[in-house]
Amino acid sequence: MAVQISPSILAADFARLADEAAAVPNADWLHVDVMDYHFVPNLTIGLPVVEALRKATSTPLDCHLMIADPDRWAPQYAEAGAGSVTIHAEAAKGPIRTLREIRALGARAGLALNPATPVEPYEDLLGEVDMLLLMTVEPGFGGQKFLDGVLPKVRRAREMIRRHGGRIWLQVDGGVDAGTIERCADAGADVFVAGSAVYGASDPASAVDALRAAADARNV
Repeated sequence: MAVQISPSILAADFARLADEAAAVPNADWLHVDVMDYHFVPNLTIGLPVVEALRKATSTPLDCHLMIADPDRWAPQYAEAGAGSVTIHAEAAKGPIRTLREIRALGARAGLALNPATPVEPYEDLLGEVDMLLLMTVEPGFGGQKFLDGVLPKVRRAREMIRRHGGRIWLQVDGGVDAGTIERCADAGADVFVAGSAVYGASDPASAVDALRAAADARNV
């Protein structure tokens, strides 16, 4: 599948989100990290910001819910206009119901796994998801060092998806930059979340192009 780049606004200037979104017109998605200080030890943004951002950009929003009660809140993010809503397997109590609700509201449904969470127990849920997100850092904060130990799990996830036969995207999130994206693509990822590597660059749009080129060179 084609490589997709999803710059994370967690690394952007929150006082200038509309401008920061406009700085990456070549991005496929804008990755929105929603954190509640319960599931992860950080507090970021919520529904009002997503609703405002939806009005400020034509780039689809890729909402990653790192929250303690995704079953309650995920459908509201789809209703707010998110193009993709991802919930964490570790937090969801009724993942199948919630994933189906997200899809019914017109958004892509994603399932995320923390670095230490094995992927194999979730193979039977692949029919319910449009994207599988594997965290390549511990969730909660941007700017962390990429965890190479997750790469074998990315390879296993890609094999699972091949066995399933569906068109499921495989996303990686955390520490993705010019030095790690090729390894992720080689392992089978095709959607890449990059925060500091994009918004820490002097030219964010050029950074997106460079990341895409690096991943394209290895993605098969």
